[in-house]
Amino acid sequence: MTQHAPDWSRIDDVLLDMDGTLLDRHFDNFFFEEELPRRYATLHAISFEEARNRLMSMYRSVEGELAWTDLHYWTKQVGIDVVAMHKELDHMIGFLSGAEEFLRYLRKLGKRVTIVTNAHEAGVSVKVAKTGLDRYVDRIVDAFEVGYLKMRPEYWPNCQRLLSFDPARSLFMDDDKDCLMAAKAFGVAHLVHSAKSSSKLPPAPLPQFLSITGFSSLMNGRPSA
Repeated sequence: MTQHAPDWSRIDDVLLDMDGTLLDRHFDNFFFEEELPRRYATLHAISFEEARNRLMSMYRSVEGELAWTDLHYWTKQVGIDVVAMHKELDHMIGFLSGAEEFLRYLRKLGKRVTIVTNAHEAGVSVKVAKTGLDRYVDRIVDAFEVGYLKMRPEYWPNCQRLLSFDPARSLFMDDDKDCLMAAKAFGVAHLVHSAKSSSKLPPAPLPQFLSITGFSSLMNGRPSA
């Protein structure tokens, strides 16, 4: 199906995912799939492969629940201070190419921009401190404030009550198909898929959404500086 860039005159609220949409998901992938298993292996005197398999199984067991992204939960589960690790490795945290320019573009258009993230507030704090992401947006809402993760149908009515956005005049951008599907089911009119979530991985486009590998196609009718 032919996809077109959004008509910004029909959009008031822009709801943006954080990791994999604005920030490079390479940090999170490396953290949870490489570095945390490595440290878990050392702690328990097991092989990296065994540690990685154990952790992946633990991740999957709570996928879709708030515990999935709860850094304090994982600190208890693995016996390693996961928040301290985020701070230690914060040199790996950064914007995806073009994300800051896009955020400045939205600001010039006068849109209300909200970060809607599944991330835990402790992780959000580290990433905001490193990137200054909060300077570009009106508000950052984590899933714990809403009470559900974004792929859950319960998330969207709760988020709508919290932010008072009109779904028919809102755009939501995410790299996760299930989050986009849940938003679509709720009636969010403008949906954009971030196909290039990590600087280290190839794009993974979705055919059912406007699926982009950069931000330039969203910045038609560039506002004057």
